[in-house]
Amino acid sequence: MARIQAVEHSFAACPLPLGPGPSEAEAGAVDADVSGAVMRTARAVLAERVAQAAEIDASFAGDLAGRVADFTLDGGKRMRPRLLWWGMRACGGADAGSTAALRLGVALELIQTCALIHDDVMDRSRLRRGKPAVHIGLATRAGLSPDSERGSGFGTSAAVLAGDLALVWADDTVTETALPAHVRHRIRTIWRSMRTEMVAGQYLDLHGQATGGSSAARAIRTACLKSALYSVERPLAIGAALAEADERTTAALRSAGRCAGIAFQLRDDLLGVFGDPAKTGKPSCDDIREGKPTYLLAVARTRAEAAGDDRALAVLGHAVGNPDVTEDGLADVRGVFESTGARAHVERKAERLRDHAVRRLGKAVDVDAHGGRQLLGLLRTVSGDSSGDSPDDTRGHERRGADRDLTAAEGGHVR
Repeated sequence: MARIQAVEHSFAACPLPLGPGPSEAEAGAVDADVSGAVMRTARAVLAERVAQAAEIDASFAGDLAGRVADFTLDGGKRMRPRLLWWGMRACGGADAGSTAALRLGVALELIQTCALIHDDVMDRSRLRRGKPAVHIGLATRAGLSPDSERGSGFGTSAAVLAGDLALVWADDTVTETALPAHVRHRIRTIWRSMRTEMVAGQYLDLHGQATGGSSAARAIRTACLKSALYSVERPLAIGAALAEADERTTAALRSAGRCAGIAFQLRDDLLGVFGDPAKTGKPSCDDIREGKPTYLLAVARTRAEAAGDDRALAVLGHAVGNPDVTEDGLADVRGVFESTGARAHVERKAERLRDHAVRRLGKAVDVDAHGGRQLLGLLRTVSGDSSGDSPDDTRGHERRGADRDLTAAEGGHVR
């Protein structure tokens, strides 16, 4: 019970932001620190949720609800709420949707909490953001060893419930946010699609691991569903809906977000193999040990098969999905990614997608205005822009390549 009182006390100075939205001047103040405004709103929303949980049962509130709240507030770059906010601002939204934007930003953070908790369970990850993963922490809190059969079973089962609770809270937050009827309908449509797409992407990822392979097109499709849509495109679409942007603007904004989101996932896959764990915050080559069906891996396999490179295929066959692969084995995998040209190919594709995202954004909003400029910077950051090249310098065949990537990601039916 002491834990719940402490959680409630830490949020006590943050009244729940219901009622009319702030003025344009106050929206401008949020512009200066979007993450801070989202955090203040999150503390208020989560204080209410934990208090409601305490009325049900003190143990449930202290062990599970409090942990979900802490996880949501602790760490992360608040990228999704920032994309939502600047998507709204770039489309001309201000005072009417500001409070709603902050609350919906909290809902996005909660659905991310759900995804991360469940992802760590499925991947059997022990760490998240430099701390014990939720399933590990829950087992320890119950006085059980997370490495024992009993402790592991309890921790993973309780973590599934924690992820479910985060999703319930996310839905509740959306439902309880005051919106005009026509805007509410538009946002609920986006929200429903986003939840299902996220689950579909996770399933495709699991399926690829279980079956031991995936085509390049399938890998791009998985990256789109698992990352690009709910991390970038859908937050932007919610922001556009709050601003009541027209269909043409919204479509261009969504396309920009989808390309930036896929570029982010491709670069993340590269960092997972070639990045410095001290900088990335996660162990190197976990995707290889777990047999993740990444685009990088699919390209390497395809190229090795086309070249008849039996050695490269043998290296991948031995290491991918092998939790006991040695450091020398992982070094050999990196060598295959280099020698087949897979690494360079994925880097170029991410750059093309980044440039495509920038061009599409320019068709959606005025990137010289304050909101558009901020959103442009965010999309460049998301897509890993480091070259500083102008999208106008991109050659025609690269533009066509980005269009093909987008078509593969859309799969003909996700709109």
